[in-house]
Amino acid sequence: MKSEVSEMGSGVGGGGGGNKYGSLNLTDLPQDCIATVISFTSPQDVCRLSLVSTTFKSASESDAVWESFLPSDHQASIPSSLSFSSKKELYLSLCENHILIDGDRKSLQLERLSGKKVYMLSARDLFIVWGDTPTYWRWISIPESRFEEVAELINVCWLEIRGKIAISMLSPMTRYKACLVFKATARAYGFDFQPAEVSVSIAGTEGCKRTVYLDAARGLRQRYQIVPRRIGLFSRSRFLGLQAPVPLAPAGGDDQNPKTRGDGWLEIELGEFFNDGSIDGELEMSVMEVDGGHWKGGLIVQGIEIRPCL
Repeated sequence: MKSEVSEMGSGVGGGGGGNKYGSLNLTDLPQDCIATVISFTSPQDVCRLSLVSTTFKSASESDAVWESFLPSDHQASIPSSLSFSSKKELYLSLCENHILIDGDRKSLQLERLSGKKVYMLSARDLFIVWGDTPTYWRWISIPESRFEEVAELINVCWLEIRGKIAISMLSPMTRYKACLVFKATARAYGFDFQPAEVSVSIAGTEGCKRTVYLDAARGLRQRYQIVPRRIGLFSRSRFLGLQAPVPLAPAGGDDQNPKTRGDGWLEIELGEFFNDGSIDGELEMSVMEVDGGHWKGGLIVQGIEIRPCL
C-alpha cells in the first residue's frame, strides 16, 4: 500500500522551478503509529486491514487498538474472576458472551461489528403489574435463560410490563431498538386476536405507540381459521364442546408479529430510540394489553433487550 507524495518548488525570482516526486510506503511507518491510525476505524475495518501486510497484522493485534473499541467503563463491569490475555480477546469474549451486571439484574454484551453496547433487562428488573401475586404470575428458573429467574404469566386480564434504563449507559450516536424477549408455553391463550400496545420513549414524555401481537404462531396463520374463542378462564370450545371460525384481525406488517431469535427465544420489537449523547434521563419501554378485558396466559418473560439497529 503506497501513498504518492509530491513536492513542488520554484526557483528564485520565479524564473525556474522543478518537481520532485517520491513515494511513501505506509508499512514503513512505526507500528504504534499505524495502530493509532486504525484505532479510529471500526472493528470490522481493523480485521480487513490486518490482511494487508504483516505490519498491519501486527498493528491490528495491539491492545491500544482494541482498547478504543471497548466501552470506557468496561473495567467496572468485568468480573474479577475473568482474565484475558489481550484487549482483543476481551472484546471478542464480550461479543460472544454476555456478562451479568447490576446485581445480576441486567446483562451486557457488545455488538461484534461496531462494539456498541447491548443490554438486556431481566424480568426481575422490570415493573410487571401483579407480578408478585402468585395467582397471576409466578417466578421460575429454566436452564435456557441467562438470568436466575423468569416470569411466567399464569392468568391476567390486565397485562402491563414496563422497563427503564439510564440513557447514559447506552452507546452515544447510536440508534437502538428495544424488544420484549419471551417464550410461549403449550397452554398459551388469549393472544391470538387481541393486539398489545407497545412504546419506547424518554421517561416522562409521550412516546410513539404502535400495536403488535404476542401470539407466537400468528405470522403463519391465514386470515381465517378454526380457533377456540375464550371467555374468562375457559375456552368456549372447552365449555360447549364446539369450535367456531373466528376472524382474526389483519395480519399487518411482519414487525407486528414475534420472530424467533438465534437463542431459541421469541422477540417482538417495541420501538426505536436514537441516542445522540446529549440526552439525560431514562429510556422507558412498555407492553400493555388492557383494553380487551379478556383473560390470557402462558407467556414466559425473560426480559427486554436494548440493542443497536443494524
